[in-house]
Amino acid sequence: MSRPAAVCQLLIIIFLSNPSNAFGQRRGNGSNPTPSEVVTLTGTVYTETGDHPILHASVRLCDGSGKMLIETITSESGQFAFRGIQRGNYILQVTAAGFEQTSSNMDLSFHSDRGIQIYLKPTPADASESATPAKISAHEMAIPKKARDLLASGKKKLYEDKDPQGGLEDFKSAVSIAPGFYEAYYQIALGNLTLGKTLEAETNFRKSIEISGDKDGESEVGLGTLMIDRGEYLQGEKTVRRGIELEPSFWLGHYQLARALLIENNLPDALRSADQAKSLAPTAPIVYRLLSNIHLRQKDYPALLGDIDAYLKLDPDSPAAIRAKQLREQVAQRVGTVETPPATQSKP
Repeated sequence: MSRPAAVCQLLIIIFLSNPSNAFGQRRGNGSNPTPSEVVTLTGTVYTETGDHPILHASVRLCDGSGKMLIETITSESGQFAFRGIQRGNYILQVTAAGFEQTSSNMDLSFHSDRGIQIYLKPTPADASESATPAKISAHEMAIPKKARDLLASGKKKLYEDKDPQGGLEDFKSAVSIAPGFYEAYYQIALGNLTLGKTLEAETNFRKSIEISGDKDGESEVGLGTLMIDRGEYLQGEKTVRRGIELEPSFWLGHYQLARALLIENNLPDALRSADQAKSLAPTAPIVYRLLSNIHLRQKDYPALLGDIDAYLKLDPDSPAAIRAKQLREQVAQRVGTVETPPATQSKP
């Protein structure tokens, strides 16, 4: 291998290895930051009136000057997460069609901030056409109010008060009152993930699936992700596929399926799943990193350049972006073009 090609391959490995796991599970090794070096920011976006989760809201994490660093899309339950970010001060911007934008200062210099709650006001002109919140099912309406209140108080303790044990006790009390309250089991699983207890998280993902009558697509995707992370690729793929079947619009399911298919070297299907994830979450940078992996395996270097350009538009200034720019230059040389991508041009 020539030296330029070797350098290109090395940069590709540095930039593309270990695509970000949207469930935030980190496996410790010498090259990863230690838990003390990074923080986590998670939360849920709600309507101001009715307290309903807002799906597909855009959540941007910006630096202190307001420059966007990374963006994600809320899930069907209105949740978002930024994990493994450097300590510091940030600005969190949240937008959704039909709602007023909100901006909040986040001081993450010393600790993570989990479970923040953000409330969006409908815009006066679009109040009747605001973004569709997650539907309130007959199942949820049938849950006793005390159990729903315990779920809400558990979220506050777990995420806002940094009292995971207290939060888990509330969740367990909720399911003792309402044994069919599978959403509480799902929260128990997420709480255990927050504590790094993957075995307990798996148990409660499975419980949520069982109690729901195999209707909880997000828990299926969560369970499948854990399987993929520990190397059970075929079973993980099968489980994630079930989650997608239940919730076809859950972009994270398509992303995780593409991850599994890539590991299995099923490149055509991996590309189809990654493209579906992109269509559902076009502003999620991790999707373009995954697409870069797939196009690299296919030796489709023009498409790889397009992936990198799209990634840099969304994440132009992070350490990963610096490596991506170096990679972009090397790949461009390989395919005989040196055009400067829009993301690397100086901003006015």
